[in-house]
Parts: sequence; structure tokens; C-alpha cells
Amino acid sequence: MTDLKRRVAIFAALADPTRLRIVDLLTLGDLSSSEIELLLKLRSNLVAHHLRVLERADIVSRTRSEFDKRRTYIGLHPEIFDTLTPGGVAVPGRVIFVCTANSARSQLAEAIWRDASDIPALSAGVSPGEAVNPGAIDTAARHGLTIDSDRRPQHVSQVVEERDLVITVCDSAHEQMVGQDDLHWSIPDPAPLGTPEAFENAFALIARRIHALTMRLRVTD
Repeated sequence: MTDLKRRVAIFAALADPTRLRIVDLLTLGDLSSSEIELLLKLRSNLVAHHLRVLERADIVSRTRSEFDKRRTYIGLHPEIFDTLTPGGVAVPGRVIFVCTANSARSQLAEAIWRDASDIPALSAGVSPGEAVNPGAIDTAARHGLTIDSDRRPQHVSQVVEERDLVITVCDSAHEQMVGQDDLHWSIPDPAPLGTPEAFENAFALIARRIHALTMRLRVTD
């Protein structure tokens, strides 16, 4: 069974509330069928049905009791939740964050990435502004991060190299680059409002995306 087919089978099996409750119980320890019946107040034939479905999806397996040979215990496969996640992403040489002016969102993304990963990162814009937005600098500082206020925003064509993972963090950059980016994160521009709340919202959205991506980076052959 391919990884995708197994994931489909697992999600289908867990789409039933009773089977999900059984799996929740099994995350804590092995149980016999009769113990599951008592805990969930279910009839034996219903428990047997749900266990068959979970076994077919390769979510659980049975082991015979070493004491009472007639008794079996249901155990959850320990890797089951790892199996549900999408596949890994190849580790890039660098990560390039791109927004329109390279003054706020891409600068925040670069600062957050540098704190979260050892993979080098840069930022750029499709229409670079004159300077980094002070709101981005202040927001980064509130989170213990640094954005160089003296560094002039730069054009994406000046920084992108082969093996870079290019991530657009605004819709304008994504649509102007027309397929030249590898990933797109639709982050609202905090600059028009210019409030600390707007910049904090952008920071939180970017940080969440970066955390999710770094968790999926895998070295590949």
C-alpha cells in the first residue's frame, strides 16, 4: 500500500466517532475487547465491527495474553499519527521570502526564519521600497528578533539563485512572479493600517507557516 493510499484508509477509518473514541483510548494503553465495551458502553458485536475496520486500515493489531491464552489485547500502532502527516519537503540551500516592497512581511519572515532554522534566509521584493517599515522593526523587536533598519530593500532578481526555495508572502508578489515562486502564503499587508495589532497579526500568521514548514523539511537523496 502506498503512503497516500494508507493515509486515505486511515482517515476513512477514523471518520467514525466511535472508532475515533476507541483510538483515543488506545493512545493511553492496550485494551481487550471487553474492556472497550465497558469503557464505551457498547455491545460486543458493535465493538467487534469497529475493531475489524481499524485492523483492515492497519491502525491496530492484536496480541494474545501471556496469562490467559484465550484473551487478546488491542494495541495502537505507535507510528500511526506520523503516518497521517504529508510527506517531507526537501531541504533547500536557502529560503527567499518575497513581498511587494520588501519592507514588512518579507522582512518579518526572514527574521522569524533565522530564529527558527539554520538554513540561510534572505528577503526581497518585486517593487522594493525605500526603507524597512518601522512597524516591522518594532514588531520583530517585541519578539526578541532583529531587522536591520539600515539595509535597503532589494529586488528579487538580485538575490534568487538555483536551489533557493522562494516563498511569496503577499498576493501581489505571487501574481507578478507568475510561477517563479515555489510556495505562496497569503498574508494580509499590515502597512495600510500601520497599527501594532496589524503587524502582530502578520507576525503570528507568518510564524505559524514557518513552524509548519520547518517541521516538514527532510534531507533527501
